[in-house]
Amino acid sequence: MSAPATPVAGGDADARAYPAYPLVAVSIAVFRQGQVLLARRAAPPAAGLWSLPGGLVEPGETLHDAALRELAEETGVRARDAVFAANHEVIMRDDAGAVSRHYVIAVFAAAWAGDGAATEPSHAGWFGENDIAGLETTPGLAAIVARAGAALADARSGGEA
Repeated sequence: MSAPATPVAGGDADARAYPAYPLVAVSIAVFRQGQVLLARRAAPPAAGLWSLPGGLVEPGETLHDAALRELAEETGVRARDAVFAANHEVIMRDDAGAVSRHYVIAVFAAAWAGDGAATEPSHAGWFGENDIAGLETTPGLAAIVARAGAALADARSGGEA
């Protein structure tokens, strides 16, 4: 059996596969009138699944700024009162047991502040908590959304998330 290919940064189409170390990413749950904004993932490994808007953190960028940037790029939505909600890890292995993906994701929660123009093509929509159960989502999405909602409510009430 051959060893997994080692990606070259910026080289191949799937440079995130078989990483030498975990990749740092962000996602953000934006709430509006009892609904959360979800985006349908366009790229592997979760292509076609509904999830929170997000992506990789760029060098020199704070987690908070990365979450707001990814939100704007993917959906055009603007957010306010963004707070850290949770860490989430995604570790995927191939059939031989090698780590094919490893993301450490800082999840944020925020309130909707308005709409703008997205710079990336995406499919996004607003969903109620009960709607999520009927969607094809990334693993654990309903629990992540619930935790994000609780963190935002706690921050608004003056508590600590």
